[in-house]
Amino acid sequence: MLEDDKRAEERYPPYLPSLPLAALQLDAYKIAGEREGPKDFPQLQNDTFLRAARGEEVEHVPVWCMRQAGRYLPGTPLRRFPLDAAIIFSDILVIPQAMGMDVQMVAGKGPTFPDPLKEPEDLQRLQAKVDVDKELGYVFKAITLTRHKIEGKVPLIGFTGAPWTLMSYMIEGGGSKTFSKAKRWLYRHPEASHMLLRMLTDVIVEYLLGQVAAGAQALQVFESHAGILGPVEFQEFSLPYLRDIARCVKDKLKEAGKDVPMIVFAKDAHYGLEDLSQSHYEVVGLDWTIDPRSARERTGGKVSLQGNMDPCALYAPKERISDIVKKMLEGFGTRGYIANLGHGLYPDMDPESVGAFVEAVHQHSKQMIRQK
Repeated sequence: MLEDDKRAEERYPPYLPSLPLAALQLDAYKIAGEREGPKDFPQLQNDTFLRAARGEEVEHVPVWCMRQAGRYLPGTPLRRFPLDAAIIFSDILVIPQAMGMDVQMVAGKGPTFPDPLKEPEDLQRLQAKVDVDKELGYVFKAITLTRHKIEGKVPLIGFTGAPWTLMSYMIEGGGSKTFSKAKRWLYRHPEASHMLLRMLTDVIVEYLLGQVAAGAQALQVFESHAGILGPVEFQEFSLPYLRDIARCVKDKLKEAGKDVPMIVFAKDAHYGLEDLSQSHYEVVGLDWTIDPRSARERTGGKVSLQGNMDPCALYAPKERISDIVKKMLEGFGTRGYIANLGHGLYPDMDPESVGAFVEAVHQHSKQMIRQK
């Protein structure tokens, strides 16, 4: 283990006490010491991920893993695996926190809202206008620092939670199997639901633009709770806001002369695949419940695809992992494709299995491209 990895592990053991989320993050960034500004970044050495996102030719299929840092791995993933992208390590709930809600990191439970939203009147507790630079500047500083520290080895991905996913946490107070309290709002308080989703969308747009200004070279929007909704509710309470985020971010970036690929990952929303492929994102992320060939047909070549190996496949022997990867690549093809898991890595996964996954993607895709 490298020295800075040891320090991080000592300071942040697996079981954290109940502390405000911002306090944990701010303390983490203090460790980093002096930071450089969002300029004069090292030249990018491996742009395979960015080319694949735009549907361009590649020498091998790029690969990265959701939750590739932390949890299962005490060290730094880019130092251990030849990944083709890095993603900033943060939490999606920094947005409701910036809007005035208290978020606590509770041991054995995870992020928790001690005082969740219960009725529409509670929306008055939220800040209608958020100074994103002031409230979330520590994330931007971390992105800039990380961009410098990875020394141009691979692109850096910024990210955010999507409006519906954030709304569901803000009302439930934390994780839930049914999210019935949040869905209750959709059916009983549709106007207030749209008001909250719009407030979140406005902050998310500014948050993503701030990440790009700080050094993010791609963006991913996580609609992790899309599958809690049915097709009708997804069309009303999720998809319009996903579209607005991509459209607004791209319009602002175009004015600044920047072109940053965006990925949308709506877990379990296979019923919305056609709509997602026309929602202004370059890449649609897929969970493991979608067949690769079917996904290609349904998206009609309009977007690149990302995913979608079952994370639990990493529990298989390494030879079996290689076979699973090969079959996945044959289904997606090698162009307009970014290999990934269908969800994040689990804490008990063997880092050696992650290495086998990354190696198999590179090895099999190079061979497939040579044989064309």
